[in-house]
Amino acid sequence: MKLIKVFLALFIIAALALSVSLVWYSKKLEQVLPISKPLVYEVERGSTTNAIIKDLQALNILESPLQLVAKLHVLHKELGARLKAGEFRLEPGLTLESLFTLLSSNEHVRYKVTLVEGSTFAEARLAIETVPEIKNTLEGISDQDVLNRLQSMSVSGQAEESSELGFSHPEASIYPDTYFFHKGETDFSILERAHARLKTVMLEEWDKKQDKLPIKSPYEALILASIVEKETGQPSERSEIAGVFVRRLNKGMRLQTDPTVIYGLGDSYKGNITRKHLRDYTPYNTYRINGLPPTPIALAGREAIHAALNPKPGKTLYFVARGDGSHAFSETIQQHNKAVREFQLRRKSDYRSAPK
Repeated sequence: MKLIKVFLALFIIAALALSVSLVWYSKKLEQVLPISKPLVYEVERGSTTNAIIKDLQALNILESPLQLVAKLHVLHKELGARLKAGEFRLEPGLTLESLFTLLSSNEHVRYKVTLVEGSTFAEARLAIETVPEIKNTLEGISDQDVLNRLQSMSVSGQAEESSELGFSHPEASIYPDTYFFHKGETDFSILERAHARLKTVMLEEWDKKQDKLPIKSPYEALILASIVEKETGQPSERSEIAGVFVRRLNKGMRLQTDPTVIYGLGDSYKGNITRKHLRDYTPYNTYRINGLPPTPIALAGREAIHAALNPKPGKTLYFVARGDGSHAFSETIQQHNKAVREFQLRRKSDYRSAPK
């Protein structure tokens, strides 16, 4: 009888201890952790639970007595989630439970890189390479070799699209946009996304083009769009500038656009176009060649592509910069010469080629 009472007493004590432990455990899970300001914590690939707990203790996020609680929470969580490698943003207000829920999720810190409309392929590569969270894998590889690799990575069904677009040159083979990524994504991966995005946008806009354009292919449309992109000071002028170029093409007039001349000069361009530059022959000097240059000259956004394929109707054949970022459009050479005298030969002190 005494033995039964002893066992009963021990059972009651054990039950009470377990109950107290469960209450303590529950309170610890709900306790707000001492995170005073947001911080980024990286779970490295292959990290163990013990290593992560020690890291969090070193950061004074977990107290030593919580180590066992943290272990139990991770090892016996109902969903059985595993800690995910990557960067996580730890915000004030996290509890022990929400902390390990976060570290077991796919809510990694995202970074972004912006490829600017009107920039060149080389400038876009440089913008990607200078982001420290991006893994550089293309150092020493030429732009043309990068394009060849992008082309070879096209999946079945997209190769035909690439052929229709005629990407034999890297310029404008990627789409200017803001791309989000996680730490460790490669430069090539971002370029691959930008290349696929360009093909999608280009072909979507090609399906919505006006009839009877002097544009034979999506690639020619991309060439014209890149020129429109470089000539545009005011976004509202894109379709009007495109209209001037389309009417010139229809009439057999040369485009005579400075951005193509500058592109053709390459590294020899020092900031000013001279009369000699306009006279010298390059495949991109539209003062010397008929029609479009052989390739695009810059990254073109959707608005410029749309404008090239849907130019504003009218009779204007010329335009000149006013000096405030906008342009004066003219129908005749006489009107144009007058505008040149007003806005170019008598430039104001606050003259600028781009809007404020």
